[in-house]
Amino acid sequence: MEHLQEIAYLIGSVGFIIGLKMMGKADSARKGNLVAAFGMAVAVLGTLFLNEKGFHVIDNIGYILAAIVFGTIVGTIMAKRVQMTAMPEMVSLFNGMGGLAAALISIIEWKHISHVLNEFGKDARAMSSSEIDITDTFSLGLFIPIIAGLIIGTVSFIGSMVAWGKLNGKVGDFRFPGQQYINMIFLIGIIIAAYFTYDAAIQLNDTIIWFYVTMGLAIIYGLLFVFPIGGADMPVVISLLNSFTGVAAACGGFLYDNNVMLMGGVLVGSAGTILTVVMCNAMNRSLTNVLIGMVGGGSSSGGGTSTSGSVREVQATDVAIMMKYASKVIIVPGYGLAVAQAQHVCHELELLLEEEGVDVKYAIHPVAGRMPGHMNVLLAESNVEYDRLIEMEDINSEFPTTDVVLVVGANDVVNPAAKNDSTSPIYGMPILDVDQSKQVVVLKRSMKSGYAGIENALFYDPKCGMLFGDAKDSLQKLVNEVKSL
Repeated sequence: MEHLQEIAYLIGSVGFIIGLKMMGKADSARKGNLVAAFGMAVAVLGTLFLNEKGFHVIDNIGYILAAIVFGTIVGTIMAKRVQMTAMPEMVSLFNGMGGLAAALISIIEWKHISHVLNEFGKDARAMSSSEIDITDTFSLGLFIPIIAGLIIGTVSFIGSMVAWGKLNGKVGDFRFPGQQYINMIFLIGIIIAAYFTYDAAIQLNDTIIWFYVTMGLAIIYGLLFVFPIGGADMPVVISLLNSFTGVAAACGGFLYDNNVMLMGGVLVGSAGTILTVVMCNAMNRSLTNVLIGMVGGGSSSGGGTSTSGSVREVQATDVAIMMKYASKVIIVPGYGLAVAQAQHVCHELELLLEEEGVDVKYAIHPVAGRMPGHMNVLLAESNVEYDRLIEMEDINSEFPTTDVVLVVGANDVVNPAAKNDSTSPIYGMPILDVDQSKQVVVLKRSMKSGYAGIENALFYDPKCGMLFGDAKDSLQKLVNEVKSL
């Protein structure tokens, strides 16, 4: 039955690839998720039941099935109850669980190998010989995926838990002078401890101490890696930690010679890495700075030139008139849209304006929200057509010909300081050029700064009007006013 297992793994791998491809478009994303889930189910069933020894090869099958049922129930309940604003937190939590699973695999396997090596050592000492061949039991090719899975999985788990805490407000930023150099020291320390673990193994000495020293250093690095990173940079961190989990899972695939586990890990790792590069470019930050914990722009960073001037407050009636008689309107969604759960009424406003002959589009900044693609998922939930979601590099050229830009809950991604204030923490970050449009209307609860902790010069622009209030209430007022005109 072993060949049937390989077929199951092939089906699972193809399911992952097709599902990932389908997730690239909003109208097929849900089906793509189901296809990938089906592929995973086939792979799991193949592992449990399709092999040369049949059903009984898996020890503790009852416990395994019980864990699967329990995890399915808990995961389903959490997914159904989670609010869209808390989706980034759930992604971090689930990603951390993947890293923890990879680390546990390494711990369990190393305990087994350590026990075997200890027995070899006893035999060698009893025979007064150190020439016992251990290559069939232990080699560098076996050590690397185990130790890499431990280190990367641990960093991913700890980092994801810190990110989860930062996203829900339970963990703040933690910085101290020279932290990036301390992080580098811990990275070097992890490599050294891993080397001593391997050296102790080939010398048939006790390896457990060095193994756990490696894990302990990885735990500390995971904490120091994410602690200093501000909320404005969390999309970069989430995508990077996601790639870490994928690489750790791929190490497990190497370890067990499991093709579907390897394929899934490679897909997650490569997709996360590509997304991390995209996020870094969007934030104008280097991947090297991310890796050593130098990402700035946190909520406590402050800085930048103080902005002076007057703010022009507008009423819903005036904004409705502006948009109804406009030729083109661009909506810029941000985290405030998710907080207010206003995506459905925003889509209703879009449809009303279209009925009036207005060209309506959505401008999506790569790091809008709290995780990559947050705004895309949010708007897809309200059935906004995917082709109306235009990425930053494509939409920026359209702002000069846009009559009205409606900014809903976005802040730092439209702040002109990124272009013209060299003292600003976000200086150099590509932004949506909404200030080039004819009129800008910003929906905000107050003048409070965004996640970067700095003032937004856009709010003081003479052609910018501020519509204060809850985003959902303000959008509903705009809907009612457009209907009444």
